[in-house]
Amino acid sequence: MMKRILCFLLIGTLVVSCDINQKKEAELPEVDVDVEEGQLPTFDVEWADVNVGTTTKKVEIPKVVIVMEEEEIEVPYIDVDMPNDSDDKYGEKEERTLMVEAEVSGMEHDIEIKEIWAKGNNLYVISELEATDQSIDDKKMRVSDQITLNAPDLNVKHYIIGERPDRVFNTQHRYFKSMEDLKSALGDGYTSIYSD
Repeated sequence: MMKRILCFLLIGTLVVSCDINQKKEAELPEVDVDVEEGQLPTFDVEWADVNVGTTTKKVEIPKVVIVMEEEEIEVPYIDVDMPNDSDDKYGEKEERTLMVEAEVSGMEHDIEIKEIWAKGNNLYVISELEATDQSIDDKKMRVSDQITLNAPDLNVKHYIIGERPDRVFNTQHRYFKSMEDLKSALGDGYTSIYSD
């Protein structure tokens, strides 16, 4: 029953949206022993004109311009030999880059790796994030620092001293308000292997 109602509504909608002009009247054939041909009515149907194309409008489109240039610079290099590793439990040494990165807005920031602590097979990379007095308005920027490490495969954890910027990108590292808060969270027993 519902299908019939929908069908009638659809047919009614199509009939209402068209402009129909009858060109000829219907004529039924005369029934006689001698049959003459009849004539069916013809219709001229006009429907709405539909044009598909493009138009020009002003819209805001975010654009990011990044200029990357390669330069040779001095970066800190740390070579780690694990103690008592005669059974090779830590594996072979491998050179890799330890990078810390934060995304900021409002004011420019500087980020710098300040210390690296070791405890067992864990390395704690401690960086400091500080705002400068240079405004970047509502733009966002990423700041980073890095150190080259030549060591066996160790667990690396990043901690940043400073206020966490309100950006989703910044959830990858833990932030602490001060070095004392970090030391309290990590406890004792670590060795400082790098200090800036």
